Amino acid sequence: MLDMWRETMVENPGFYLGWGGLLIGTIFGFIVFRTNFCTMGSISDFLSFGDFRRFRSWLLAIATAMIGVALLERGGVADVSLSMYVSPTFTWGANIAGGLIFGIGMVFGGGCVSKNLVRAGGGDLRSLLVLVVIGITAFMTIGGLFGPLRVAVFGPVTADLGAMGLADQRLGTVLAALTGMAADTAALVAVVVLAGGILAYCFSDKGFRTSPSHLIAGVGIGLCVLAGWALTGLAYDEFADNPTLISLTFARPTGDSLDYLMRFTAFSGPSFAVTTTAGALLGAFLAALSQKKFALATFSDPSDTLRNLGGAVMMGFGGVVALGCTVGQAVTGFSTLAMGSGLTFIFIVIGGIIGMKIMEALA
Repeated sequence: MLDMWRETMVENPGFYLGWGGLLIGTIFGFIVFRTNFCTMGSISDFLSFGDFRRFRSWLLAIATAMIGVALLERGGVADVSLSMYVSPTFTWGANIAGGLIFGIGMVFGGGCVSKNLVRAGGGDLRSLLVLVVIGITAFMTIGGLFGPLRVAVFGPVTADLGAMGLADQRLGTVLAALTGMAADTAALVAVVVLAGGILAYCFSDKGFRTSPSHLIAGVGIGLCVLAGWALTGLAYDEFADNPTLISLTFARPTGDSLDYLMRFTAFSGPSFAVTTTAGALLGAFLAALSQKKFALATFSDPSDTLRNLGGAVMMGFGGVVALGCTVGQAVTGFSTLAMGSGLTFIFIVIGGIIGMKIMEALA
């Protein structure tokens, strides 16, 4: 059955990745809007009120995706060792700096990329402009004006794990090298210890355990990421012009979406990145309508405008440097147990805390 699905999808990957991505993105956007899931808000909650429930939702999404990826790999659905996150080139400097910059930027920009997508779907014109600036800055950082700076600054601060005898940067691979365990055993131990520890922390709090919205957000977002891995894993073709093995991420895809809109005739169809981004907007729009919360909003004053646009530039730059955002690295990337993704997640949180402190000082 699995081989039949794979053969069918490889024959027409554009169709399945396009429509499948749109469906996954729509579900993601709907869940985020209805549950008020917000990574920046989770940091604000525990700093201001000592409320860690939204932060636990974020962690639950990570643990759900981790366990799911392990099952997908064991079932032969997707081989995430082929993804960009687990490369033996460990870009630790970029993970730290990019995560830090992104974390500060998401505070100034009123939320991370996915939260701005959801707000834009609900009619927030501020978020729509923030997304445009994020997309432009992301492309400027990939190969535009900021590209040479990115390469010059962050190229040297990397570690070649391949030279150390490691096939990739996954925690299971590192554990196997350090202990002499079999690779499969080490991978299982890493998932059980890390995901198990996260789940134990999440469910140790009664307020979290008894909050349906936080539970739905964590499990639902984790499953959306898992669905993305399954879809692109089944459609993966190493002989394709541009083989895709990825799941939800929104920093660079915001730029990809702008590029698609501007050069529509140059593409045979929208990519998985573009359709998931569009889906997040659509899902939020449907959720806003379902709650009668769709309403246009704009900036309150020039300082609000400058702060949001400055945050957008930081998110576009930081998201590309770190290879992802609060979803793209912290959930999708970390679900592969990649060290760089875990490092990025930590420094996004640190950056968010710094951003909150800066905002408090300026208030």
